[in-house]
Amino acid sequence: MIRTERKYIEILRILKEHREPVGAKRLSELMAERGFVLSDRAVQYYLSYLDTTGFTEKIGNQGRMLTPLGLEETDNALVDDRIGFIISKLERLAYRSTFNPETGTGDVAYNLSIIPKVSFEKAIAAFDAVAHSGCGFFNSYRIIDRDPRIPPDAIGVITLCSISMDGVFQRNGIPVKMAYGGRLEMEENAPLGFRDLIGYRGTTIDPLELFISSGLTSIHAFTKTKTGIALANVREVPGSAKEAVEETIHHMNDCGFIFPVAMGNAIFNLPENPYRISIVAFSGMNYIGNCVEQGIKIQTEIGAGNISFSKVMEIN
Repeated sequence: MIRTERKYIEILRILKEHREPVGAKRLSELMAERGFVLSDRAVQYYLSYLDTTGFTEKIGNQGRMLTPLGLEETDNALVDDRIGFIISKLERLAYRSTFNPETGTGDVAYNLSIIPKVSFEKAIAAFDAVAHSGCGFFNSYRIIDRDPRIPPDAIGVITLCSISMDGVFQRNGIPVKMAYGGRLEMEENAPLGFRDLIGYRGTTIDPLELFISSGLTSIHAFTKTKTGIALANVREVPGSAKEAVEETIHHMNDCGFIFPVAMGNAIFNLPENPYRISIVAFSGMNYIGNCVEQGIKIQTEIGAGNISFSKVMEIN
């Protein structure tokens, strides 16, 4: 039954996204955001069943967490249903992003990385290298150490998620589509073209996370020599919105955002479309990829939430 009941799967997914225990009331709210309207009592019923299956466990009065068995079940259940789940999550974050680049105020979407304290100095050097080389989506990052998601022996680092761009476009009346994540070949700081592309709407895993874990990047080399393979995303906007897009990008650049790498109807080896403009932008995941390439232990939640832009800009 667990493999065919969507409500059970959705509860498991929510619990997987949270490192801290989640209570029935909060679960009810999160389920409603995903189109499943359930009372607190109904959620308690589902949780009771999940407890008996061994997929969840109750942590005192704080709520439930996934067990290792529950984590495995979440990863395996309904693969076809999980296609497009990544882009759906990112689109929710874009919708909740309220950033106004003209005033530098509002909320942006972010990724949260957890780094053991013993590796902190080496990791920060890797983050700085990406920031200085200009292959991050944003030109800085934010260190945090007071957050319930961060273990006592670790440090948290916030990097801005490029889906923030989509939120800004949407609020300016510009339709935008996150099309691909890819490996962009760079030579002497000039983009040559994409080695590989994965569509966001046909995958059960974030494409850039896949490229990093498969060892298919050379971000560290790029930070040293300006030649290598970095991570980038491709978005599409209507050709008629070109002037509005350029103006929006100008304001975002003034705030510290680094994009586009390229923009046009026919760029690199991307499919040509006379009616749509492709926008290629470096990903904030290059920060994480540089750490992984150097053997630094790092755990990252992509699209961890939304945060005030002013908090990101606070001095570390």
